[in-house]
Amino acid sequence: MKLLSFIWLLLVIIELVWGSTRTLEVFGTAIWITFIIEFTLRFALAPRKGSFLRRNWLTVIALVVPAFRLLRGLRFLKAARAARSFRLVRIVGTANRGMNALRASLSRRGLGYAVVLTMLITLLGAGGMLTFEPAAEVQGGFSTYWDALWWTGMLLTTMGSEYWPKSLEGRILCFLLSLYGFAVFGYITASFASFFVERDAASPEADTASSTDLVALRAEIMALRADLAASRSGRI
Repeated sequence: MKLLSFIWLLLVIIELVWGSTRTLEVFGTAIWITFIIEFTLRFALAPRKGSFLRRNWLTVIALVVPAFRLLRGLRFLKAARAARSFRLVRIVGTANRGMNALRASLSRRGLGYAVVLTMLITLLGAGGMLTFEPAAEVQGGFSTYWDALWWTGMLLTTMGSEYWPKSLEGRILCFLLSLYGFAVFGYITASFASFFVERDAASPEADTASSTDLVALRAEIMALRADLAASRSGRI
């Protein structure tokens, strides 16, 4: 399921950037059906159904949205606004599934998890921005995926650019990417700062104590406590 989640993420990015083909639709439909079966089994095994649905409401929406692609014959589903809204929900649901798969794959949720997740969010977000803000439809929009990727990277690093989305879906996706960048890049920056501070503290010329010094100090204190306890027991 972890592997299928990453493959699904790749298929969504390819579809957003280069469009869908018959082969991609077949693979995507097969993976989607597998996700439905897996979610149904988890729901059947969950001891508290209501709590399970509340924790996985975004997954439910992401699984329901692709079903509307099978109903293309309905006139109201051919509306551009509905199709764009479904695509936005699909992007957010794919990001959520990729996040869960990545968290389950890595043993610790540390800096590596944050960096890899940010790379995935950047790739997926750039595909979404290219879909919602193409230069052919929006003035000043993105003409290539690499333009959208550069813009998304600048947005996540909170640097920004002169262009801001015009469409509703593009603005919503931009807002979600901004929230993610605001939350995660502060953690990444602090992690790098801690790394350099720790490295400087480990230097013999440094005036500050490193983690190694603190461990040695704790060991020395424990040894002193053991000596005191042994001397007291000897007196008694």
